Order: sequence, then structure tokens, then C-alpha cells
Amino acid sequence: MLSLTDLAALATAHADELAVSVPGFDIGGRSFDFDRAPAVMGVVNLSRDSWYRESVAVSREAAIRRGRVLAAQGADLVDLGAESTILDAERVDVRRQIEQLVPVVEALHADGILVSVETYEPEVVEACLVAGAALLNLTGTAHHEEIFALAAAHDAAVVLCFVDGDNVREVGEVQLGEDPLPALLAHFEPRIAQARAAGVERLFVDPGLGFYYANLQDGVTRVRHQAGIFLNTFRLRELGFPVCHALPHAFDFFGEEVRSAEGFFAVLAALGRTGLFRTHEVPRVRAILDTLEAIAPGR
Repeated sequence: MLSLTDLAALATAHADELAVSVPGFDIGGRSFDFDRAPAVMGVVNLSRDSWYRESVAVSREAAIRRGRVLAAQGADLVDLGAESTILDAERVDVRRQIEQLVPVVEALHADGILVSVETYEPEVVEACLVAGAALLNLTGTAHHEEIFALAAAHDAAVVLCFVDGDNVREVGEVQLGEDPLPALLAHFEPRIAQARAAGVERLFVDPGLGFYYANLQDGVTRVRHQAGIFLNTFRLRELGFPVCHALPHAFDFFGEEVRSAEGFFAVLAALGRTGLFRTHEVPRVRAILDTLEAIAPGR
């Protein structure tokens, strides 16, 4: 069982990295200090293929309503997606994504809610940024020059997701090993350099723990990999930017209590000094983060 001894050994082995701070920045005119107070991003799925039924909005009106509810529950941002990342989910063409997303972005932006859009298509990026999206949740590596230029032109922040392929729907296997961090650092360093060269300075890195890799189908292997990265998250901060995590579900262990899984993983992610939590369970994760802050020594 994970113990304080394990955590102490990790902190001792990487004491210098544990002390690294990351700069805060504004998103859509709102300032964030990710060292002091991590942010929460709630999820709205406009794809019926998304398994997390509570997050699925079957119409534009339902998506707008859920976005407003998430903001009222404590979400700092609302993340909209029109295509599920599940490997066998329907592919949604660019035109349909734009038709579904843009009216929701416009309505939430008009309410003063910070909106993120999850996509890997340049045309969708442009349409949603014009509509008022302040953050791009980039789930692909192709078309990066065009996408980074659009983000810079619209003064948007970007989440760089770990994707071993052109996009999240075309991934194969993730590199496993005793220490997963070197592979993540090697992946993100050139992408960060490309984004900054294009004028994008407000970045998050996301290790992509919610994505579906072929060699992570075994429940024990998957949860070990996820937990290891969560607890080692602070080591990614040497890249100079906060870390975003999409909280996973561990069906094999949580079973019928699967909707409690994100709260459990939020604790591991918080111990690893995560800066942005992407969650379907905003009230639960917000309560956990508030409690961890309240019980911190010296508060």
C-alpha cells in the first residue's frame, strides 16, 4: 500500500525539483497563481459517445446549461468537446464540430465564463477562438504551426496534451518504465519551444492520463502508470509551466463507485503539485482541494 515512507522517499530523491515554482498568468483576462491555488476545469461533452453520462449534453441548450452549472459549482473554466477521445467513438467532421461548439462558446463567453475547447482541428480552433474561447485543449500534434499561430493571434492559452501520434484518436502504445518522466520531458520540450517561437507563452503540459493506449488495457498496469505520473507531476514543472491533469476512473478498482475515482486521483495529483484539474466531478474535486488547502501546515 502507498505509504508516507514512499512519499518521503520521492520527495527526498527529487528535492530540488519539488521546490521549483511556476509562473502564474491570466486566461481570458482573469489572473491565476497556480502555485498558490490550483484551478479546476469542468467538462461538457457534446458527443453522445462519451461514457461519463453526466457530462454529456444532447443539445446546445443542454451544453450551455451544464456549463453554467459547472461554473456555479466552482469550475474556473469549462472545457467543451464535440468528439469523444474513446478509440471507437464516432469521428465528428470539422463542420459538425463548429456547428455544435460555436453557439455554446458564444453563450458561455457572454456570461463571463472562461471557455476551453478540446480539439485537434485548426478550423475548429479558429472558429472557437473567434467565438470567445480563452483556452485551447490541444489533443493532437499535427498542424501545430497553424494552431499555435491562431492561439497567439487570439491571445489564448494552450494545454499541450501528451499524444504519441497526430491526434488522440490515433495513438498506439505509451512508453512504460520504472521512471516515466524522461519520456514526458523529451516529448514536451520541443513542443514548448515550437509554441513559444509562435508567440504562445501561456502553456500547460498534460501527460494525457485519460487517453486510451493499447498497452494500458490491464487495470493494474494502467493505475500504476497513472499513479506514478500523478505523484511525480512536480518534476514536470522544470519545463517552466503548470501541469494540467485529466482525472481518470480506474474502473477495475472502483466498479460501481467509479464516480468517486476522480476524487481519489485528485488527491494524488494535488500531492504532485498539479496546477489545473480537468474533471467531470467539479463539486467533489473542488471540495477536496479546499480541504487539502485548509489542513496544510501553517495555514
